Amino acid sequence: MSGKPTVFIHTNDKQMLGAEVGRWSLKRNSRTPDAFEVEIIRTEDHPFLQEREGQTFLRDGAKRVWRMDDLQSFTPLRFLPPELCGYEGRAVVVDPDVFAVGDVMELLTRDMGGKGVMCRPRAGNVGLGGCLATSVMLMDCARLTHWKARETFASLFRFEADYMDWICLKLEPRENIGLIEPEWNDFDRLTPQTRLIHNTKRLTQPWKAGLPIDFAFADKGFHLLEPKSWLKSVKQAASRKTSARHYLSHPDSRQEALFFGLLKECLEQGLVREEEVRAEMARNHVRHDAFEVLDRTPPLPPAPGLTPQFFH
Repeated sequence: MSGKPTVFIHTNDKQMLGAEVGRWSLKRNSRTPDAFEVEIIRTEDHPFLQEREGQTFLRDGAKRVWRMDDLQSFTPLRFLPPELCGYEGRAVVVDPDVFAVGDVMELLTRDMGGKGVMCRPRAGNVGLGGCLATSVMLMDCARLTHWKARETFASLFRFEADYMDWICLKLEPRENIGLIEPEWNDFDRLTPQTRLIHNTKRLTQPWKAGLPIDFAFADKGFHLLEPKSWLKSVKQAASRKTSARHYLSHPDSRQEALFFGLLKECLEQGLVREEEVRAEMARNHVRHDAFEVLDRTPPLPPAPGLTPQFFH
C-alpha cells in the first residue's frame, strides 16, 4: 500500500462493471483525486471464500448454504481492509453499486471522535441499536486490529457466530462505532445533499433493467420449529407469484442517467472497453440495450461533483 488513505470496492465478477464505474466516480468527483487510492477487491482472488462452497453456515439463526455465485458473495470482504492496510491509516469500503456524487476525501479526513468504524443505520432512526449498514464504512485501521475476516468467516461454519450479527456490526463493541450521515450511503435517493449514492434495491439497479433475475429472494426468519415462521414464509411466497421475473427500470431516471453518464466517460477515457461491456451483456450482467441507453444519455456536468441543475 502507498500510505495514502484508500477506498476499497469489494465485488465479485457479476458486479465488476459497477465496481469499475464506481472507481471512476470516486476520482472524478473529488477535488483532490491524487490524495487517495482506490482498490477493487474480488471474491475470486480470496480462496478462503471459495473453499466454503456448498458448506452450511449460520445466518439469521438458520442454516444456509454458501454459494460463490450468489450476487452478494463479496460481503465478507468488507471486513478485510484493515488487514490489507497493515492496520494503519484510514480506509473506506463500499459496495460495487455505490457511486460518488460528492468528494469522498471529506469522509476519509473527517473527525472520527476516537471511533474505529463509522457507518449509518440500515433503516430508521434506531442509532446503534439496530442493524448497521456496513455497505459503506469509514475505518481507522489501527483501532480495528481485532478484525480478522478469514477467522470470523470460518466461525460462521462452526456455528459460533451468525452472519447477520457480523454484517450488522453487532459483534463490534458499541463504544468503537460512530454514525455518519445517511447522505454518505444514500439508499436509492439522489438529492443535492447526497455524497455517495447506493443503488441498494437489486431489482431496480439501472444497468440491469430487462435481464432475468439472478438472485434469490431470501425468506427472512424461517425456522423449521417455529410455526409463526411458516406463516410468514407462505405469505412471502404468495406475494412473489406476482413478482417480476426480470429486473425493472429504476423509478428515478436521474439515477439511470448518472450511472450511464459515468459509464460513457469510462468508455471515452479507455477505463472500460466496449468489448468488456459487450461481454458483460452476453453474461447477463449488463442490460442488453446498454449502448442504446448510452446513446441517449446526455453528458454529465463537469467534475468535481454534480451541479444543482442535475437534481431538477
